Amino acid sequence: MAGGSAAHAQTAALQEPATIEEEAAVAAAPPSGEVVVTARRRSENVQDVPLAISVIGGETLDAQGAYNISRLTQLQPTLQFFSTNPRNTFINIRGIGAPFGLTNDGFEQGVGIYVDQVYYNRIASATLDFVDVEQIEVLRGPQGTLYGKNTTAGAINITTRAPSFDFEGRAEVSAGNYGFKQGKLSVSGPLSDTLAARLSLSTTDRRGTIYNVTTDSWINSQDTLGLRGALLWKPAEDVRVTLSGDFNLQDPICCGQVYARVGTTQRALDRQYTALTALFPGYRVPSTNPFDRLTDLDADLAARNELGGASVRVEWDLGPGTLTSVTAWRYWDWGPKNDRDFTGLPIYTKVNNPTHQDQYTQELRYAYEAGKLDFVVGGFAFYQKNHTTGIQETGPAASAWLLAPSNPLSHNPAVLNGITAENDILLKNLSLAAFGKLNWHATDRLTISPGIRINYDKKEGRYDSVVTGTASDGTRQLITNDASHPYYGDPWTAAQRGTQSSQFFEPNFSDWNLSYDLNLSYDVAADVMAYATYARSFKTGGINLNGVPSRADGTPALEVAQIDPEKVDHFEVGVKSQFWGRRATLNVTGFWTRIKDFQASVISNISGSNVLRGYLANADAVRVRGIEADFSIRPSQRLSAYLNGAFTDHEFVKFVDAPCPPELAGGVNSPANCDVSGQWLPGISKWAFSWGTEYNVPAKVLDRDGQAYVGYDASYRSKFSSNASRSIYTDVDGYSLHNFRAGFRTDSFDLFGWVRNAFDENYFESLAVTPGNTGLISAQLADPRTWGGTVRFSF
Repeated sequence: MAGGSAAHAQTAALQEPATIEEEAAVAAAPPSGEVVVTARRRSENVQDVPLAISVIGGETLDAQGAYNISRLTQLQPTLQFFSTNPRNTFINIRGIGAPFGLTNDGFEQGVGIYVDQVYYNRIASATLDFVDVEQIEVLRGPQGTLYGKNTTAGAINITTRAPSFDFEGRAEVSAGNYGFKQGKLSVSGPLSDTLAARLSLSTTDRRGTIYNVTTDSWINSQDTLGLRGALLWKPAEDVRVTLSGDFNLQDPICCGQVYARVGTTQRALDRQYTALTALFPGYRVPSTNPFDRLTDLDADLAARNELGGASVRVEWDLGPGTLTSVTAWRYWDWGPKNDRDFTGLPIYTKVNNPTHQDQYTQELRYAYEAGKLDFVVGGFAFYQKNHTTGIQETGPAASAWLLAPSNPLSHNPAVLNGITAENDILLKNLSLAAFGKLNWHATDRLTISPGIRINYDKKEGRYDSVVTGTASDGTRQLITNDASHPYYGDPWTAAQRGTQSSQFFEPNFSDWNLSYDLNLSYDVAADVMAYATYARSFKTGGINLNGVPSRADGTPALEVAQIDPEKVDHFEVGVKSQFWGRRATLNVTGFWTRIKDFQASVISNISGSNVLRGYLANADAVRVRGIEADFSIRPSQRLSAYLNGAFTDHEFVKFVDAPCPPELAGGVNSPANCDVSGQWLPGISKWAFSWGTEYNVPAKVLDRDGQAYVGYDASYRSKFSSNASRSIYTDVDGYSLHNFRAGFRTDSFDLFGWVRNAFDENYFESLAVTPGNTGLISAQLADPRTWGGTVRFSF
């Protein structure tokens, strides 16, 4: 649905188009009539579901070029997506969902991602290009009863097109600037009277948009391949078995950031960026204007992301209900190479932490519907094994950059050159749950819907980092905090230990949790429904698996190895309405969410060293509240328009031991922590909007009847903070994006041109404080203006 709102999806309800051509005239929105969703684990009209839901149809995704989750943010104002590479990806709804700016295998997101009812545990494993998508439902607010423990912010429910017993096919080719090439193909049809198949392919390739002067190459490219296959077996009228499998590969030259600005920190002036770069005569950053799109990263870059899996879904109609079983296995292989110092200096020459994950899920549920009662009951089991085996290595510039000038060893490049950390990180994650949701139609207008879910979670981890360096006698030695080690007092080893040392610990976590909610809905009139919801939800606790700070004696601070669960209290009221013969739809939602023990990023300075250790901790409380409105109108088959908006007020209610922003950190007398109570949460804009329109007229081209059409879609976000604790250096200014398209289509053919970010808006997706608190701020840049054309066939 264009604009990403349920309201837009419903604009044309009960106005069935007379011809296929007329239906094509609204391809920027779902077909006319009811929009069916499965948000409550059964098929319903979206306007009858007392939840804040946005529905985005496959035609909208195609028309607006939203071919992965990152592009949904321009359609849905309260959906935020931040990514510096597939693994360092965060998806938030209404500003909550994942800690901002830190990747850690031992925690879980607060936005559940589901593809064909299969749960994707890691956001990185859901960064695939959409392949043959039927529709996407964005459920806003806690969904813990039916969707599980880690949906404190909401859920994204993706449904692909099912195999068809009628032969059909789709083909699409796009080309554009920056060498953009994209192809999609989908074919479906019967193999027998009871067996149907669908095979889909998607491939995308595009040159990078940032030029690396060191390697004479363009980086942050796109190079993706997606395959999906499905078999639908109907051995009887009341039984449906769907076997699905998919393979996805991303292998771009990626991912790098650019110089954004330099700020002043509390470090000694000779330990800040300007003085440090002066130690290397002849070094100059290629540009201090980030929108020149130049960088000089000297370490190898890679972001190979392979993921796939298989699932079996069995649906059996039993009496007045349906029994559903979903069994799935998924894997994720992540092969990165990064430049951790964000400069063209050989400070860190390798930062590579490849990861392999296997996950297994089993869900069994029964959905019953009869008379005044309907309900869903079920159970869910999840097991994940995540193994990371990485390496980090420093180069010849590390001594001057990381050691204090007062240390005579800072002038010897050999001291820190070749420090190697070999990391072995293991996570085993088990989750079991039982759930139920009841809808009692107390009267013809009033429905009372309680729900409950009980969860058990267990995490077992291992963090083993073995660090070696070159001692002053030229031998390779372990860098350890163990004072009994024979080389502990060696001056070279001591300097290396102040930068990085070996660490080993085995954290674990287990807990039971209860989620519940109560929803009331009332049909005020034929096309007007009011509803209210209270939800008590949680996000499971976790373990820190990126290392933890060391105590004064050098042993790991295991008291911060565990992360407490988030506890969520959520209140929501809303009205869903249609009027003017259902040509117009207006849905309004107000919400108030308070989270206790909010999982937040913390960066801790290890006393007496240059080591910055990032880990997760719990903020006492945060609050997010606001109002959302989705409006759409289609006065005729020729014209449609939509406007969605959100106002979100957000703050740390209490967080007295937060990490300090860079301008307050790094000095001898700098506070160890800062009180950020009352400050903004990261990543949330106070105001966000999306809007657009499409107009078409009858036309004939090459003796073919169809429509000529023009479309316009836009979005706006106001200023937001891009650091865990708000900094004067990392606020991202507000920006607006404007996209246009124009073309000709019939019932089986569509040819159109498009331009995205038409006014070439220069804006940051995010800003980040680089390691070491030198004052260097790096930027993740969004796409510049892109343009191209698409031709699409159906048969």
